[in-house]
Amino acid sequence: MYLTKKKVTLVISISALVFFFTYTDIKSQDIKITDGDTIKINGEKIRFSGIDTPELKQICTKDGKKILCGLNAKKILVEKIENNKVTCIKEGKDRYKRILAECFVNNESLSSYLVRSGYAFAYRKYSKKFISDEEYAKSNKIGMWSMEFEFPWDFRKLKKN
Repeated sequence: MYLTKKKVTLVISISALVFFFTYTDIKSQDIKITDGDTIKINGEKIRFSGIDTPELKQICTKDGKKILCGLNAKKILVEKIENNKVTCIKEGKDRYKRILAECFVNNESLSSYLVRSGYAFAYRKYSKKFISDEEYAKSNKIGMWSMEFEFPWDFRKLKKN
């Protein structure tokens, strides 16, 4: 009888684990993209750690033309995520109570992708992780590096005044 109870417990435990992992895997994600470095997954606000993207209303200039660089950063993120599953590694919370995380699509860091695309900057004040991606974009004049722009942190300071 003892072995039978043990086997039953084992089968129930394994079944419960299989159900849990299957349920988590097929559960749909409700993803909303707020801007270039902030998303909501199932209502949870997540700010990408270690990078900073232009504000939505931020404008850059290229060859005398105004470019909506903040909206472009968001658009690039929307296109990259598309209908893919996003996974995030939580790193803490910021002063606004947002979750700070590095998020991935198909094992590619969204932060690294945005910085290498020239529509995000390594946020050196908080992390050194994406500096090589930024140097790549800068040296190849990719994205905002091919334009006249203000760094997002400078833009926010001017906006407050």
